[in-house]
Amino acid sequence: MDYQALVKTIAVSLVTKPEAVEVSAEKDAEGVLRVLIHVAEEDTGRVIGRRGATINAIRQIVRVSSVKGGDSVEVDVAETGDRNADAE
Repeated sequence: MDYQALVKTIAVSLVTKPEAVEVSAEKDAEGVLRVLIHVAEEDTGRVIGRRGATINAIRQIVRVSSVKGGDSVEVDVAETGDRNADAE
C-alpha cells in the first residue's frame, strides 16, 4: 500500500493551503516506515487537532491499513523549522 499517498490525501483535505502539503517517507533500520507530513505553518494546528485528535485519527487509519499489509508505519507532523525554505 502507498501510505505516503494515503496520508497526503487526508492531509490535503484538512488544510487551507493544500498546495503546501508535502509528505515524505523513509524506512529506518528496524524496517519501520516513517511518514512525515509537512504543511504550511498556519495549517499545523488543523492537522494535529485539539489534543492531537486529528493526527491520532490519521495514525489510526494508517495503522489499520498497515496491519492488513503486514507493515509497520509511523506518522508524524514536521516541526515548522524542518521544512525547506524553497518548498514554501
